[in-house]
Amino acid sequence: MGSRRVVVTGLGALTPIGNDVNSFWDGLVSGKSGAAPITLFDAALFKTQFACEVKDFDPFAHFDRKEARKMDRFAQFAMVVAQQAIDDAGLHESNLDVDRIGVIIGSGIGGLITFQEEMKNYVNGGMVPRFNPFFIPKMISDIAAGNISIKHGFRGPNFCTVSACASSTHALIDAANYIRLNKADVIVAGGAEAAVCEAGIGGFNAMHALSTRNDSPETASRPFDVTRDGFVLGEGAGSIILEELEHAKERGAKIYAEYVGGGATADAYHLTAPHPEGLGAINVMKNAVSDGDDFDASMIDYVNVHGTSTPLGDIAETKAIKAVFGDYARKINISSTKSMTGHLLGAAGVIEGIACIKAVQSDVVPPTINHEKEDPNIDNSLNFTLNKPQKRIVNAALSNTFGFGGHNASVIFKKFVD
Repeated sequence: MGSRRVVVTGLGALTPIGNDVNSFWDGLVSGKSGAAPITLFDAALFKTQFACEVKDFDPFAHFDRKEARKMDRFAQFAMVVAQQAIDDAGLHESNLDVDRIGVIIGSGIGGLITFQEEMKNYVNGGMVPRFNPFFIPKMISDIAAGNISIKHGFRGPNFCTVSACASSTHALIDAANYIRLNKADVIVAGGAEAAVCEAGIGGFNAMHALSTRNDSPETASRPFDVTRDGFVLGEGAGSIILEELEHAKERGAKIYAEYVGGGATADAYHLTAPHPEGLGAINVMKNAVSDGDDFDASMIDYVNVHGTSTPLGDIAETKAIKAVFGDYARKINISSTKSMTGHLLGAAGVIEGIACIKAVQSDVVPPTINHEKEDPNIDNSLNFTLNKPQKRIVNAALSNTFGFGGHNASVIFKKFVD
């Protein structure tokens, strides 16, 4: 793609198992489940009554009341993690060229809670239609990127990627490519989602997409287990500061890892189901590998799979991994961190990207929890890192995300070597 190398210089995370990067990573390594009965609304009449909510989030700890009222929950999440990542990267120097710092934040749905509440108010509001003047700015998916740019004065590329569950992975890919192409030096990239509401749970229930294991929420997300019955809806946000290598070195930034490359493909098969042979997944992993200079599949030690705990998806992705890596697939650690965080929809990619970066940094692979019984339709000779983390050298890690509509995106991070 070019000679400009892209590195990671800052991280931020707000998840169902931790409200910053360190607590998130500690939760992953300890096998912590973020699933519990829903507290954000009364779910008693729903088929699914649990989710992976962000715990102990107080918007007024981050925003004054006037500011908080202008933002949907997903945008509040995005602002918080962007601040974490910006602080972590030290992007406060007065001599930085803000015209070359961008913000790209993905979201699959955007302000679903705001949309739902405004429709409720309209229906119950009597003869005269009344809408919040901030209804549209709170709802639109791109507003998170806009708010971050406005707050920090970053005037580089600024937009939102929307591709369902692949949204924030596409944001990372776009961000890296803008830097590679010399269109920016630094980009605040990531994603945010907050869809744990009546519309979110009800909509996914209507599709039979969610687990209904109401008697044991913490074990409901069980990728690769034969008893899996759907994904667990999660919420949260993540942010990764991607930066051109020489720019980072000149300002003395710490470097977590290097971005190797990314891939983007389509299944062109079905509205919600994956291609049964994983053809889109095969192509996207191959594209991500080939996007890296002097890089090949045998350099990957860990794959953080899309692994949503759905009957069809886990099988198709396993087939794709075997097709891409061949016999080498058995030497790779594979895990689904969605077994702990649930599925953060448009924010899943960046959160799982952070998991890969931390695995590369610490040489620890987080586990796939809740696995009890093998699925005969899955090659169980693969190392799914079941129930316990595994220590090993992780030189490079690949993250997969696949979205409704057949959208596939993969990114790879590796240890930084100057």
